[in-house]
Amino acid sequence: MASRAEPSGPSARGGGGAGLLPPLLVLFAAAALIPRGDGQNLVTEDVTVVEGEVATISCRVKNSDDSVIQLLNPNRQTIYFRDFRPLKDSRFQLVNFSNSELRVSLTNVSISDEGRYFCQLYTDPPQEIYTTITVLVPPRNLVIDIQKEIAVEGEEIELNCTAMASRPATTIRWFKGNKELTGKSEVEQWSDMYTVTSQLFLKVGREDDGVPVICLVDHPAVKDLQTQRYLEVMYKPQVRVSQNYPVQGLTREGEPLELTCAAFGKPQPTDMRWLRVDDEMPQHVVVSGSNLLISNLNKTDNGTYRCEASNAVGKSHADYMLFVYDTTATTEPAVHDSRAGEEGSIRTVDHAVVGGVVAVVVFAMLCLLIILGRYFARHKGTYFTHEAKGADDAADADTAIINAEGGQNNSEEKKEYFI
Repeated sequence: MASRAEPSGPSARGGGGAGLLPPLLVLFAAAALIPRGDGQNLVTEDVTVVEGEVATISCRVKNSDDSVIQLLNPNRQTIYFRDFRPLKDSRFQLVNFSNSELRVSLTNVSISDEGRYFCQLYTDPPQEIYTTITVLVPPRNLVIDIQKEIAVEGEEIELNCTAMASRPATTIRWFKGNKELTGKSEVEQWSDMYTVTSQLFLKVGREDDGVPVICLVDHPAVKDLQTQRYLEVMYKPQVRVSQNYPVQGLTREGEPLELTCAAFGKPQPTDMRWLRVDDEMPQHVVVSGSNLLISNLNKTDNGTYRCEASNAVGKSHADYMLFVYDTTATTEPAVHDSRAGEEGSIRTVDHAVVGGVVAVVVFAMLCLLIILGRYFARHKGTYFTHEAKGADDAADADTAIINAEGGQNNSEEKKEYFI
């Protein structure tokens, strides 16, 4: 950072710093005020340090001519005069001393050490600049508080993350898994410290169960400071019906059928049952736990079979649509699609649909043939009608021929045609 210079004279240096010097050093400092050259200048930099760590202050001289360098604290007490330390604070240690540099370290830095430190050079005129020590304080504690330890799917829960006693104020970021979320932060200041609390509202679903919610801190004094809590979400059962036998085959008359119902939820479903939709369950159907068995299928078994499962959160079901084929059926196996849900149902691909499509096509072709036949018949009748035009009022056949279109020659031809 840019250094800043402040002019000073002997009267300014005669404050607290000079008062701590022994008599011999005071005389030596006075002697140092004698002009020794031109073109000298002081250089230093601001220092930023984390609380508890080490700050190093460097007073450097360009174009040095052996003038005396000294370092003063914010109260203008002399820390070092050349390589001598009048201030009785052992945390200050000499790192380097030469004609061109005075470098001092300060260990175990605290907030009280923050402020301006002055570098002085005894030239004529004297020179003085200051460096500023800034102390960073990382958050002392990072805590996530969840409004409800266990949530139900569809609920909105509140989470709060608090970063205590930091300097400067910290920035809090939220993540759910790898996805960043947006919270609302509030900052409270206590003396020189800041406490930040970020509030997050989150609507949870079953997919959030076991997912970590992470509170991460952005602060210049610390890296990768974060804490997390795992979400616990309860949800209704997910139900699925699968066909064990026949394996991807036709359900034919006289053959067995075995179905299995699987249900997963949180908490795990405790109640599971089979029923037949819109009809009574056949007496020969055997239900054993999650399995349904029909040992000898027949046409009366056709229908929709439902597996229901429930837990403390709610109830769900999945349906299986059964169609029993004749034993002579050679069609490709029907595909039974089991779909689970609160109002889920099974869609079965029936090969009879293919036959229906074929029948519609044949019917359309027959209709087309009938229309074409009527069209040609109509045109043929019109030809004969034109032949006999003008004969409707004739008394006999000869007169009819004479009255027809085409004149006398045509009449003769018509006579021959009727003979």
